[in-house]
Amino acid sequence: MKKIALIVTILFTATQLTAQKIGVVDTNYVLSKLPQYKEAEARLNTQIAQWQNDLQRLQTEYERKREAFENEKVLLIGDQLKLREKEVTDLEANIRNTIGGRFGTNGEVNQLRSNLTKPFQDQIWNAIKTVSTKNNLGIVLDKSNNISVIFLDKRYDYTEAVLNLLGKTLPKTDEPRNNVRPGVNSRGTNNSKRGSAIQKKARSVEATQMRAE
Repeated sequence: MKKIALIVTILFTATQLTAQKIGVVDTNYVLSKLPQYKEAEARLNTQIAQWQNDLQRLQTEYERKREAFENEKVLLIGDQLKLREKEVTDLEANIRNTIGGRFGTNGEVNQLRSNLTKPFQDQIWNAIKTVSTKNNLGIVLDKSNNISVIFLDKRYDYTEAVLNLLGKTLPKTDEPRNNVRPGVNSRGTNNSKRGSAIQKKARSVEATQMRAE
């Protein structure tokens, strides 16, 4: 979770800083175990898949009309030529606007995902504060934010405590949480190749627009 990157709770004075207890929480793991979040995320992913399909249809239509125009333009004259050319350029502009508006940095997908995550982030943040106070923790690190933790004694991992406070216990089948692979996102978000390609194209569209401005 981007917004819960590093949580620092100051419980003592500056002179006591070196004596503070440190805890670690995997916020991505906590988030992925909240049933309400998983349901909301599934609905969002369904909407994103629909938008990707819509975009694919637009691109297919554009390629078909562009190819037909290139093959037939030598036979077109006057207003007919202009009309066919405008059809192609309008479709191209529509695709660019769709990519930027839905899949760009400030597009609908990112906004919806942010709106989806925010309430759950707040719940996790409040649970972490409660656990920190109860266990006299001065610093709490979020290991899901690519913090390179080579080894973590399970006594300092408060992920289960946060989950319990949120009413969700860890499944018994989960891997032990005392050994940590550095730089691994425990939620393991899987983006489809098509989604990644669309995001790259969205960044390219935004860069082109910035250069034009």
